[in-house]
Amino acid sequence: MASEQLLAIDTGTQSVRALIFDLQGNLIAKSRVVIEPYFSTAPGLAEQHPHVYWDAIGEACQKLWSMPGVEKKAIAGVALTSQRSTMINLDKNGQPLRPAIHWLDQRRTPGLKPVGGLWGALFGLAGMTETVAYLQAEADSNWLQKFEPEIWKKTNKYLFLSGYLNYRMTGNYNDSVGSQVGYIPFDYKALAWCGKSDWKWQAVPVDPAMLTDLVPPTGRLGEVTAEAAAHTGIPEGLPVIAAAADKACEVIGAGCVDPSIACLSYGTTATINTTHTKYVEVIPLIPPYPSAVPNAYSLEIQIFRGYWMVSWFKREFGQSEERLATQRGVETEELFDDLVNSVPAGSQGLMLQPYWSPGLKVPGPEAKGAIVGFGDVHTRAHMYRSMLEGLAYALREGAERTTKRSHIPIKEIRVAGGGSQSKAAMQLTADIFGLPTTNPHVYEASGLGAAMDIAVGLKLHPDFTVAVKEMTRTGSTFEPIAENQKIYDELYNRVYLKMYNRLKPLYEDIRNITGYPPKN
Repeated sequence: MASEQLLAIDTGTQSVRALIFDLQGNLIAKSRVVIEPYFSTAPGLAEQHPHVYWDAIGEACQKLWSMPGVEKKAIAGVALTSQRSTMINLDKNGQPLRPAIHWLDQRRTPGLKPVGGLWGALFGLAGMTETVAYLQAEADSNWLQKFEPEIWKKTNKYLFLSGYLNYRMTGNYNDSVGSQVGYIPFDYKALAWCGKSDWKWQAVPVDPAMLTDLVPPTGRLGEVTAEAAAHTGIPEGLPVIAAAADKACEVIGAGCVDPSIACLSYGTTATINTTHTKYVEVIPLIPPYPSAVPNAYSLEIQIFRGYWMVSWFKREFGQSEERLATQRGVETEELFDDLVNSVPAGSQGLMLQPYWSPGLKVPGPEAKGAIVGFGDVHTRAHMYRSMLEGLAYALREGAERTTKRSHIPIKEIRVAGGGSQSKAAMQLTADIFGLPTTNPHVYEASGLGAAMDIAVGLKLHPDFTVAVKEMTRTGSTFEPIAENQKIYDELYNRVYLKMYNRLKPLYEDIRNITGYPPKN
């Protein structure tokens, strides 16, 4: 087979990576360009200039061509995967009208006209009125129409970062179905733009002509243009294959196509995902997201501000580890395993509920984080371990919800994202879930997932069953420690699962008194 190299470009929150894989899932070469995640002109705002991403893609790709093992002529195709829910407004000439609104942006538009008619009545009966109002308030398009109407009037295309990057690469306003994750009029069950009568056109009004054309994962978005080739060094005319959002690609890159194998992502937002061919709402009326596999769904439970808490802990309590890490020339997080291992399983009763940001329905919009069980034995090491345990408890609860709704038991756990590099985090995850827990053979799981979409799209592998078998492998496996598992089972069932319902009335009182989180 003449062309056996696959180019995956992964545009993340903190860096852009250009990655070359072969058909066995081996990472041949990697180029990484660090980017500023966002800038802020006011509290809560997070924006970035679209050219920052495109410039970094050019730089990352150009670095590849001099690396050992990389052969331009052997590259069969290219695919882009990117962060979710970062929105861009383009004018009629394809030029950005303003900075991209970053997925970490916290702007909201309260006081919008609620969805009316039959839909409004149905939401009232289902107890979803506040949830829908939350979605409306979170939608960037509503904020733009209210506060930057001139920008909105000039907007010819309103698209995700993925759609913008695919446009820069191909010249076509095409995007992958697998990248449509955000506050847009998308039908997650049909995997297409909503029908004319759908309530989302009321909640997030957008002219359909402003949206991209959608291509299923593994489909062809176009070819690399001469302009893109000059910028990146990628051969002109190379096929650009639809992949999916970074989380979706990470799931298949971790080998989680079988619905009984769950993928945990210990990233900025911690998630648990399983891949299903049947549409299932793990939380009623909250849809699953598109998978990186065509005509499939990624059932997802999110813990907002998940491993962001590790960054928070490092900033607030990790100064000594930061100094020591600098002296040793290692990442600070590597030293945090010592903190975890200095504390017994269960953190001697220190329990953390990781609701650092309010949710939609489970938990509700009134939710807050909580730490209970403090005693004079507890140190910052206990607090750090309890953070990791709290995240794993929340993800286990998500796994149980998924099993209950899908009727397919989860039998194995794969962990990707930054937290997968921590042996201590992997072990306590195995102990809390009571299941064997592994990480992928490569850290760049989302890039590998995008490469798998190329391989299947170009028929270099016939289907995803073969692609998973040939391109994914497990790395280290952690088996549950029986003694720890017993402690965690009791804490989870007798304490953790009861915390939210018992604290919810207090959260609601705090919200009413302080106005945080704000009501719509």
